[in-house]
Amino acid sequence: MATRARSEERSRPSTRRSSSAVRSRRGRRPLTARRRTGTGVSRRRALRRRWVALLTVLTVAGLTYIVLFTSLLGVRSVEVHGANSVPGDQILAAAAVPDLKPMLLLDTDEIAARVTAIPGVATVDVSRSWPSTVDITVTERTPIGFTAATDGFHLVDSGGLDYKTVQNKPEGLPEVQVAAVAPDDPVTRSVVAVLATVPAPLKGQITVVRAKTPGGVEFTLAGGKTVRWGNAEKADRKAQVLNVLLTREGQVYDVASPELPTVS
Repeated sequence: MATRARSEERSRPSTRRSSSAVRSRRGRRPLTARRRTGTGVSRRRALRRRWVALLTVLTVAGLTYIVLFTSLLGVRSVEVHGANSVPGDQILAAAAVPDLKPMLLLDTDEIAARVTAIPGVATVDVSRSWPSTVDITVTERTPIGFTAATDGFHLVDSGGLDYKTVQNKPEGLPEVQVAAVAPDDPVTRSVVAVLATVPAPLKGQITVVRAKTPGGVEFTLAGGKTVRWGNAEKADRKAQVLNVLLTREGQVYDVASPELPTVS
């Protein structure tokens, strides 16, 4: 009986051997085994990812072409903001924004430079308003005085720039009398600095402002009296002292040194 049992055990196939038969001689699993564990599904997923990536690239390329090389997102209108004394048509002509040009290809700095070249314009900001509008916002120069010349009256702004000529004498502005009006001239800079710091009530009385040196600014009031102001320092203190001095008889009021004012 024991001999028969041992014989049957020898004839029974080995489980370990059959299990090892699943693998090929090179160590790779047979195709049937790989399919059972989902390798085929993984390949299909990888192929699907490749198609999705390809479609994404094509979509991005198509959108880039539409945005940069077609008029779909091109310029269709230009709006000007902040212009009062400078005509809007003049600003549009100087800006020269190409119609239907793709918005992203616009050189806004170049457009701003062209508009800034207009004499009455101080600063310019150019921006895109999607999908098809260009906004041009300007800050105009504000005159604080004028110089008289044979060809008319030259307006001077707070930077000391002679930027515009008009034929009629400007009302409410003082005449600036210096050797040569220029932004880099020390005397001009001192004069415009004084005009910028003089209190408004006093500024409204000034008819002429003159200087030969940066520290020697003086002006003539509407009544004909002369005020020696000096430089732009201590403007409020000088104005307070001057208000007191003007109650006295005199023609020349010197507040260049407000601690030692004089009347003559």
